Amino acid sequence: MYQVPIRPGESWMRARVRRHVYELLRLALPVIVARAGLILMALVDTLFVGRYGSADLAHLSIANAPIGSMIGTSTGLVIGTLVMSANALGRNRPDECGAVWHRALIYGGAIGLVLAVLCHFIEPLLVLTGQTPELSKAGADIAIVLGWGMPAAVIYTVTAFFLEGLKRPVPGMIAMIVANLLNALVNWLLVFGVAGLPELGAIGAAWASTASRIFLAASLVAYVWWMRDRDAYGIRRWRGWRWRDWSKQRQLGYGGGLSIFIESGAFTALTFFAGLLGTLPLAAYSIGLNLIALIFMVALGLASATAVRVGIAHGRHDLKDMVLAGWVGLGVNSVVMVLLGAVLWLFARPIAEAYTSDPALIPLLVPVVLVSTFILLVDGGQVVVANALRGRGDVVVPTLLHTISYVVVMTPLGWFLGVHLGRGAVGLFEAILIASVVSVGLLAGRFHLLARGDTRASAAAGAAA
Repeated sequence: MYQVPIRPGESWMRARVRRHVYELLRLALPVIVARAGLILMALVDTLFVGRYGSADLAHLSIANAPIGSMIGTSTGLVIGTLVMSANALGRNRPDECGAVWHRALIYGGAIGLVLAVLCHFIEPLLVLTGQTPELSKAGADIAIVLGWGMPAAVIYTVTAFFLEGLKRPVPGMIAMIVANLLNALVNWLLVFGVAGLPELGAIGAAWASTASRIFLAASLVAYVWWMRDRDAYGIRRWRGWRWRDWSKQRQLGYGGGLSIFIESGAFTALTFFAGLLGTLPLAAYSIGLNLIALIFMVALGLASATAVRVGIAHGRHDLKDMVLAGWVGLGVNSVVMVLLGAVLWLFARPIAEAYTSDPALIPLLVPVVLVSTFILLVDGGQVVVANALRGRGDVVVPTLLHTISYVVVMTPLGWFLGVHLGRGAVGLFEAILIASVVSVGLLAGRFHLLARGDTRASAAAGAAA
């Protein structure tokens, strides 16, 4: 069992909790910056295009609905990179980590190429969901541009996961900061047509995102290839693939990918519902979703750090530490989300006015921001507990619970509240809130049951010995 230094007068449990909080925040802060940077790119795109025109903002929003689902699904599919890197580190076998990265690069690159091809078939999907021909064509043109950056986006993700599994998240954070500066510059140049460049509107924002994703992938792969202790991790040593490890790495991703696909697909359905309500409700919904997605990256950073902490404890078979890591992750996330939600509540109108200058859009956006304050706590909590379960190796049940929460509950409820009852974007956000309450409750219950079962199994094994 891992020994934690205990201060004078401090209990064993308090020392453990203190250590977990410290390690969680140390890992999570750079990851939060990196994850938030992904959404910040979309936020910058939204801000530039929102200032350019509401019609272009609607085009960008409808394109990002399926694109976001694709990127989210790919992130889940390669989550095994993080878990297996952390497990190898927990077993004190750093030399096995390079093979994890090699498998992930090829797997992730293949996923990215498939997604790039799918981006050329977005228009029929949009038409099928009831969007107007004009909106479908404009959204599809933007999606094709974003598709060119898909392979780079997935390669960046697997490399960032690999470094996070090694408890080395700072390089990903630095690369993301530089990429966001690049994204803002290209947005400024291409959205409005500065310095003699063509005025491309939403298409210009799409090119900015694609260029930034290519930079991210190239810079982070270069860092791993040339990092000083690369030999200790087997970065340049090909060891071949053991099918068992390759299969396990992919299977961990199947559950994560399916969960995110289900969740993001449900959110995509809500975006399509917003499109049926008109341009202004769609813009209000998209801005609100972008806002909570930015803050959600804080929860996602804490969730990734929780998965690492749980995965390392699982790798060294430390049951008590593994369970404590999961609950500490949820507790820290709850405190942080309450604080951030309070900021949104107090500054709802100034935040809305920062996103748009359209006087007709602001009254629709302010109540969306207010509902978002409650969503943050439960939606952030469910992703932390889900990652804790994956760090433990639980794959199938969290996916089933996500299906219940976001397909069975949120999607029909979103249509009922937002479209049928005419509550608009606010009704869609109320559906998100209710589904997230269901999700965090089910996932936390699952983690509790598994922890209790593990404790009984450990006690039984000890008695038999």
